[in-house]
Amino acid sequence: MSQSRSSFTFNLSRTTALSLAAVACALAASPLSASSAEMAAGSKRDVQASVYVPANSLEQFRPAAERNQDRIDFTYLDKALGWFVIPMGPSTRDGAGRVDPEIGTRRIYGHESRFRLEGNRVAFSYFTDDVRASLTEYRQDLERVGSTLDLTRLPRNEQLAFWLNLHNVAVIEALAYEYPLSQPSERKFGSNGAPLSDAKLVTVRGIELSPRDIRERIVYPNWRDPKVIYGFWRGEIGGPSIQRLAYSGGNLDALLALSGEEFVNSLRGVEGYGDRLLVSEIYREAAPFYFENDTALRSHLSAFAGEKVAKLITKTDETRYNIYARDVADLAKGERDPGYSEVTTQAGGSVGALGLSVGPGASTPRASRPNLAIQRLLEERRVKLNRAIKQGIRTGQVIYNDGEYNSGETGKEVE
Repeated sequence: MSQSRSSFTFNLSRTTALSLAAVACALAASPLSASSAEMAAGSKRDVQASVYVPANSLEQFRPAAERNQDRIDFTYLDKALGWFVIPMGPSTRDGAGRVDPEIGTRRIYGHESRFRLEGNRVAFSYFTDDVRASLTEYRQDLERVGSTLDLTRLPRNEQLAFWLNLHNVAVIEALAYEYPLSQPSERKFGSNGAPLSDAKLVTVRGIELSPRDIRERIVYPNWRDPKVIYGFWRGEIGGPSIQRLAYSGGNLDALLALSGEEFVNSLRGVEGYGDRLLVSEIYREAAPFYFENDTALRSHLSAFAGEKVAKLITKTDETRYNIYARDVADLAKGERDPGYSEVTTQAGGSVGALGLSVGPGASTPRASRPNLAIQRLLEERRVKLNRAIKQGIRTGQVIYNDGEYNSGETGKEVE
């Protein structure tokens, strides 16, 4: 992708920058405040356009036997994800406690799921029209790359990184334009007005594709390694986490492994109930491609399992699918609580989205009073991460040079 494109990086308005700076300020006091996007690898060679012959089916996207060495540059997506993805840290395997209503009301605003402290979040609450327009522009850029290049002749990791990023950008964009919403499953999306997984959100080589098309008709049939399932973000708390780095040919193996480790060792991934092993619904979708029986699934889970999950796998006899958390993976559950209101300031300054003071010269005279539900979630997150550190749980990973710091391998091909 040409470096001349400036999507996200320079289309973020000052208003958005101030709002997200406020989020960053709230996170800075926590144990997990460093931006992993800063560790992303730098230069990648831009790919050259080639001529293709349109086909009538998704078979045209099957990886070719002969490949070139071209690479796609996702630098701008790296920067965007670093801006608006809020890390929640690893699961401590302790369900989040009950949330009490605010004084004077019986209603609870914001996230209350027992899984609410698991999985990274997208800060949809702070998106402006400029940010949404940038998402559209970047998604269109990816569509043009996919329609102009012969993707099938790129290295396999480059192809897979393209499909993962296209899928995730399209889901983020779709949710951004429908936001606020509490559960994506309650809305219709795309040109065909369908549920999110089946909504036609992108067009590559003249073929409209849904997230499910990308997952089940392009990636799953052509990549044998089941850890690819952890690269697809579904916009819901119950699914795999979105990363703060774009997938690339170099970091793909390491980043998917980190995603798999986080998910398998989370409550939303694997739980125990008596002699039953409760696993996420995402494994039902992937089963026809990767898990022919219970033994295959348990073997896969064991490859990522920490001590607690490994014991569950060993001591249970039956496998069932767990309840899937469908709340949107944002900070506020798509809601504005009674404490969230618009205020107009006099000349000389304003109040930022999370209470951050903004001095004279701010670009807008209006700003938002703090969303108490977001503040509550971030405080719960801070307590959780402090507890994790005391328990010796690793709360972050360092990724550099297109590979995981402690993996000993970089650029491993995902088959």
